[in-house]
Amino acid sequence: MAKMKAAVVTQACDGNVEIIEKEIRPLQTNEALVEVEYCGVCHTDLHVAAGDYGDKPGRVLGHEGIGIVTEIADGVTALKVGDRVSIAWLFKACGACEYCNSGRETFCRTVLNAGYTADGGMATHCIVDADYAVKVPEGLDPAQASSITCAGVTTYKGIKVSGVRPGQWVAIYGAGGLGNLGVQYAKKVFGAHVIAIDINDDKLQLAKECGADITLNPKTDDVAKVIHEKVGGVHAAVVTAVSKDAFNSAIDAVRAAGRVVCIGLPPDTMDLSIPRIVLDGIEVVGSLVGTRQDLAEAFQFGAEGLVVPVVQKRTLAETAQIFQEMHDGKIQGRMVIDMKAPCECHG
Repeated sequence: MAKMKAAVVTQACDGNVEIIEKEIRPLQTNEALVEVEYCGVCHTDLHVAAGDYGDKPGRVLGHEGIGIVTEIADGVTALKVGDRVSIAWLFKACGACEYCNSGRETFCRTVLNAGYTADGGMATHCIVDADYAVKVPEGLDPAQASSITCAGVTTYKGIKVSGVRPGQWVAIYGAGGLGNLGVQYAKKVFGAHVIAIDINDDKLQLAKECGADITLNPKTDDVAKVIHEKVGGVHAAVVTAVSKDAFNSAIDAVRAAGRVVCIGLPPDTMDLSIPRIVLDGIEVVGSLVGTRQDLAEAFQFGAEGLVVPVVQKRTLAETAQIFQEMHDGKIQGRMVIDMKAPCECHG
């Protein structure tokens, strides 16, 4: 039986990962085998590895996978051998509930998520549900596509949910892997004016290069105050930062009838002034990754060159090191594991 190498959650679920070799099981109905080319590393992977959402020992991590279909089960019509497809957080939903039937499939109550409740793409091979693997358009670099599979579609959807219109102002809190793409989608796809906020000046510089009109650092700027002085408050704020302070600042930064879209997942609670929410008509809404249709759209904008993910290729053997760098906040853009690169991994 064929084998694969994979980055999995340790038995202790202590935030570390180990590289193991495991057998590739036979395909079942409506499944396809994908030979993974690239898989990005996301902050959510850190949470899964640490057991923050429940212990998942031995789970193959990764939900930013891109690869080529090498085998399909009998009866599969959505894919063919040779297709380049995604392995995204939305791994599989029921397809029949009120959420699946109303364009909100990410909220399906029985959803499976890659790298969390289903084995993901941080491996040389991954078995996917043929109906939920989204095809990657021609002309989109697969390493860059891996970032769009999660970071890209999450911010693209978040800006959609924000309702921001061309010419309006949107604040993007956090200018890392998600925020950097959020800046690009907001500016180049939605035609908005963009304010990027981050505590790292190097990430703000990158945001400026990617189209941000204004950049602010909470360490030196009273962000909400400056935003109101400069633009009268933003029409919307999209928070990708893993920081309670960022969420609270976003509430203060929006103008009356503004909308705050929550994407980042800090463990804390927000402080909401009820009179402010009521009297100024502020909306606070969560946005969870994106649907298959959102991903197809996000991919297409990448293929057209409107959005260019900043990626750095690494090897599977470096996975634990990448996790540590991400934990320490040292990463610019997105780290992407090249599954074809030689890997001196010993499981």
